[in-house]
Amino acid sequence: MPQALERADGGWAWVVLLAAVVTQGLTLGFPTCIGVFFTELQHDFQASNSETSWFPSVQIAVLHAGPLCSVLVERFGCRVTAMLGGVLASLGMVAGSFSRTLSQLYLTAGFITGLGMCFSFQSNITVMGLYFIRRRALANALASVGVSLGITLWPLLSLYLLEDLGWRGAFLVFGGVLLHCCVCGAILRPVATNRALETREVPLPPPKTPALSCLAVCGRTIQRHLAFDILRHNVRYCVFTLGVTWMIVGFPLPHVFLVPYAMWHGVDEERAALLISIIGLSNIFLRPLAGLVASQRAFASHRKYLFCLAALLNGLTNLVCTVSADFRVLVGYCLVYSVSMSGIGALMFQVLMDLVPMDRFPSALGLFATMEGIAVLISPPLAGFLLDTTNNFSYIFYMSSFFLISAALFMAGSFYFLQKKEQQGRQAVPEWGHTLEGQDGPKKQLINFIFMNGCHSSSSTCPAGKNKHPWGCPVAPLWPNLVLQRLWAGVET
Repeated sequence: MPQALERADGGWAWVVLLAAVVTQGLTLGFPTCIGVFFTELQHDFQASNSETSWFPSVQIAVLHAGPLCSVLVERFGCRVTAMLGGVLASLGMVAGSFSRTLSQLYLTAGFITGLGMCFSFQSNITVMGLYFIRRRALANALASVGVSLGITLWPLLSLYLLEDLGWRGAFLVFGGVLLHCCVCGAILRPVATNRALETREVPLPPPKTPALSCLAVCGRTIQRHLAFDILRHNVRYCVFTLGVTWMIVGFPLPHVFLVPYAMWHGVDEERAALLISIIGLSNIFLRPLAGLVASQRAFASHRKYLFCLAALLNGLTNLVCTVSADFRVLVGYCLVYSVSMSGIGALMFQVLMDLVPMDRFPSALGLFATMEGIAVLISPPLAGFLLDTTNNFSYIFYMSSFFLISAALFMAGSFYFLQKKEQQGRQAVPEWGHTLEGQDGPKKQLINFIFMNGCHSSSSTCPAGKNKHPWGCPVAPLWPNLVLQRLWAGVET
């Protein structure tokens, strides 16, 4: 007997939200504790800073391996994919505790554990967008509180286990803890709006057409799960993806290097680990506040600018560590850093949901996460190489600030420029705006939709051009071509 589908914005949505909180704490919050083991791993394997940095780099990069996760979500659903992720994350950490070389550690606790975390985390993110519609911004912010809990608890647990069991024993215990991702995955019942994931996809060829070649099948799979069509046609998504990719090169560096930086300047190990926990503890309260602000109707159209502001403040805050390494200064740095970090964490996925339709969100998230993964893969090793070359931690924080500030300015400037072009397009056809005002509401909404999103369909009469969109132009039959050309010229010029 088929299982009844859950209802969006229903009572079970809040249980799914709780599962998302725990999952994000177990997955996204976990890499922050690697800094506690950094010195111990470096000493045990007799490795350089750059070589040791590859371990958290591989783990975080694979954590963002979106396309494979989106394939599994489409084939098996979010529930099975999340539970599979919990098993893989656990096996990777258990196997990592027996590693004898850094290469083995990269493969086990790095690649396998990161892949499992990817399956669990991204399945939860996808199902959250389907379960919550009216309160989506608030739900995403509340779910990101799990990251704050993870950042708070993982370093303290890591320090305790490191002192009693060593890093190998700690990794073995972590394997058991990560199995809780399976429990969270079991909670993800199918929701009725899951059907939307199957709509508006590129239609399969008719049964009588010849079988597609292997290359064509691969191309179609990439199109479905990496959303290159959105990247080409949705300028805002392109700007956001490129900006966040550039930003991520600098964003994770304080999480990895803050503890070694404090210890290098004479702060004892316990107080150094406490710095990461201060960031996490502050985020527990700040992320819901950021979510409440973002969910207000007055800020709905400005979320992308709030995200840029948070990234800018995050980059400026990192400059504090280049001035002083006193423990009291570092505590103040952590508190201020938490404000901007909470804004980034609460708004990132909500802005992405604002920029793409939910039926394309899994594939858009796949490409977005892949770009993030590439940035994360090169970020810590690049910083480690910089540290080996200069033997000065300050350059790492300069590097982090540069990438964050430049990315924030790029995204904010691009969004503002696109908004100005749209306003000029509206002014180019004032008589139509006046005609549609008032009684003709649906047509006016259609015009606004074209201005805000562009035409997402294909037809020889589409003002975007023949064969540009795959689903057939929904507006060309409704309006004279001359009007459409004027409207499109207002958007494109």
